[in-house]
Amino acid sequence: MAVEMIIFSAIVLFLIVFLYYLLSIYNGFITLRTNIQKAWANIDVLLKQRFDELPNLVETVKGYAKHEKQTLENITKLRSAVQDAGSIHDKAIASEQLSQNLKTLFAVAENYPNLKANENFLKLQKRITELENLIADRREFYNDSVNLYNIKIASFPDLIISRMFNFKLAEFFSAQANEREAQMVKF
Repeated sequence: MAVEMIIFSAIVLFLIVFLYYLLSIYNGFITLRTNIQKAWANIDVLLKQRFDELPNLVETVKGYAKHEKQTLENITKLRSAVQDAGSIHDKAIASEQLSQNLKTLFAVAENYPNLKANENFLKLQKRITELENLIADRREFYNDSVNLYNIKIASFPDLIISRMFNFKLAEFFSAQANEREAQMVKF
């Protein structure tokens, strides 16, 4: 009877430890997935701040650079495209295009000495540049979070749990091939 009790206790202990192990793997997936969502939300906040600042920048530049209409229209269109993008991939593409057009706008501003000296423009330019840098930092953090999550999904024995509970690989925030090329600014 004592041997049977020891065997039964060992089996119960093994099942408890095994269940705890499975739960810890599952909770690890939940933690990593939540970190990805948080990282994306942080990017989204910065995109919203940039979205809110851009009309002020466009209006300031309009007063000085009336014949730069195409650049200003592109920024306005891309601003809306970022806001309307449904997926992370679409938002990443639109955001990258907007960043490239902002660089063009700041390069164009070099041709307008009065604009370059305008205090509002300088403040807005500094603010947008700060936001662009913060967005780049948050993208890196987001991609690090995605990387950790994707590695866990593909690693043994965690991949058994990931398949059992249908955890899917997360998408990296990446630039398109044409966005990796150096952009030429034409005046």
